[in-house]
Amino acid sequence: MDLKQEFLIFLKGLAMGVADIIPGVSGGTIALITGIYERLVFGIRDIDFKFLLFAIKGDFKRAKENFLDIDLALFVPLLSGLGVSFTLFAGVIDFCLNVFPALTFAFFFGLILASARTVFAKIKNRDALTIGFIFLGLFLGVAITLLNPVKSNPSPLVIVGSGMVAICAMILPGISGAFLLLLLGQYEFIVRALHNFDFVALAIFNVGTISGIILFSRLLAFLLKKHESRVLGFLTGLMIGGLNMPLQRVGENMPRAGLLLPVIAALAGIVVVMLLEFFSGKHELLENH
Repeated sequence: MDLKQEFLIFLKGLAMGVADIIPGVSGGTIALITGIYERLVFGIRDIDFKFLLFAIKGDFKRAKENFLDIDLALFVPLLSGLGVSFTLFAGVIDFCLNVFPALTFAFFFGLILASARTVFAKIKNRDALTIGFIFLGLFLGVAITLLNPVKSNPSPLVIVGSGMVAICAMILPGISGAFLLLLLGQYEFIVRALHNFDFVALAIFNVGTISGIILFSRLLAFLLKKHESRVLGFLTGLMIGGLNMPLQRVGENMPRAGLLLPVIAALAGIVVVMLLEFFSGKHELLENH
């Protein structure tokens, strides 16, 4: 057991959790820039839950073998980090969005902009088709940010559906699951449930997230394996198009001091992404020696 590596994954889980709470930033983006994205997607794809069937049948040996095939060295520290992050930071993010909206969204702008550059740098085949997918993602990203939030009551069916939609977005760099929850009219309800430890609401929400991630991870793994450059190009466009959302929020909540503080906040977001890249890259170099 490599405790140093698992602690690093735990920290990445913390960062992903914070990103997933934020409307406009994706936990998938953090996974990508910290170097665990493909391992995460393929790891989720490989979970088939046969160990549950074996356990029900009383075949505990095969249940244990199947369970141990799961990438536990990734999922245990990562999910622990996500859980701690959701528990500790949901209230903090909610506070910042309400008290310092312009600075908070400017910070998000910097995070997304720097992350888009990171994703673009990972594209190996920048041919005309890939460029076309970048523009397709750009168009879709802008279109999503222009949608108006719907108002819907948090019934169990709505909560499950919201969980499925949000988790699919959360695993994709460039699409914010929190932002889609905002569009579905469920963001404040879920953040409040996290902050107040509403386990019933969270359990219903997780029925949707687990179902959605199992189904979606298989499709995403296939696309990454067969069309990686096209997928990354599309995601780059989504992220650039998605910048429209935090930019709108900054404009709507511009502080009296003007642009200076939002610009500083945006630069801080860029620096955070650069630091994540630096420390992740440094760790990978140490592992390879």
